Amino acid sequence: MNITNSKKYLVPAAIGVILVIALPFYFFFRSVSTLDETHYLYIDEDDTQDSVINKIKPIALPTSMAGLQTLLRHAGYEDHIKTGRYAIKPGEGAITIFRHLRSGQQESLHLTIPEVRTMDRLAAVLGKRLMIDSATIASALYSQEVTTKLGYDTCTIAAMFIPNTYDIYWNISIDGLLERMQKEHDRFWNADRKAKAAQIQLTPNEVATLASIIDEETANNAEKPMIAGMYMNRLKENMPLQADPTIKFALKDFALKRIYNKLLKVDSPYNTYVHEGLPPGPIKIASIKGTDAVLNHVNHDFLYMCAKEDFSGTHNFAKTYPEHLKNAAKYTKALNEKGIK
Repeated sequence: MNITNSKKYLVPAAIGVILVIALPFYFFFRSVSTLDETHYLYIDEDDTQDSVINKIKPIALPTSMAGLQTLLRHAGYEDHIKTGRYAIKPGEGAITIFRHLRSGQQESLHLTIPEVRTMDRLAAVLGKRLMIDSATIASALYSQEVTTKLGYDTCTIAAMFIPNTYDIYWNISIDGLLERMQKEHDRFWNADRKAKAAQIQLTPNEVATLASIIDEETANNAEKPMIAGMYMNRLKENMPLQADPTIKFALKDFALKRIYNKLLKVDSPYNTYVHEGLPPGPIKIASIKGTDAVLNHVNHDFLYMCAKEDFSGTHNFAKTYPEHLKNAAKYTKALNEKGIK
């Protein structure tokens, strides 16, 4: 074979080698996603291989998608689908995404526990962020059997939740979620906080209950230790707390702007005008600031407080009832002048 003939065969051979190298890259290693940012794929218990593929297609490069489909089908993915929240990042090829899906290598999400007033609301918020539906979450939170196993009851279960942000897997089970929240609660209630609670003769649940009332009294974190001190004084004197937010909770009417005398007779264990001591449980998920305000409350002699007439969100404090009545009259006058009913 002469040199000319050998060159004739070398060119096709070289092209063949290039194709052998290029085609796998083209289908299996080239970026699947056409987006510039990470896309999250959510796979639930109802998904099939075809539905997973259809969820990826809208953001995928056709050739890379073809490579991913080939891998999934030849690997029997249909019988090994794992639920979860999967990240499809720019630059990741079909091989990488296939490995993640096949092995269940999902990515966690940042779940924030909100400072909501009811467990229904908590269930609704969490149901939008997790694979668990809101009805399942609500059913667990209102179940005496479930809450007892966790060391609470249906009134105190709100005390278990610490409003923070946690890394959680989207497909976590209801049992896994509650166990995780219980662990986070125990981590929050460290030796220092437990010691402070014991010093003021309150349990962590009771601290959370009082903190929830204080949170509803004011959004001003700087004033919370003062309010906590006032309520602690009332508890020590065996005086009813007479906390307006507990009336709203008892009535389940959180839009109330004025608490009239006729509302103070509502028949509820949460009515702190009728019942002495703390209500059966928190009236919301207590904030960390509110909790620490109780544990580090200001020691003073005030027994009464009334919202300031300037609507600043802070309060006038009083040691005697006559002094309190004067403060209340100023606030009532301000409400009437603004036509607030």
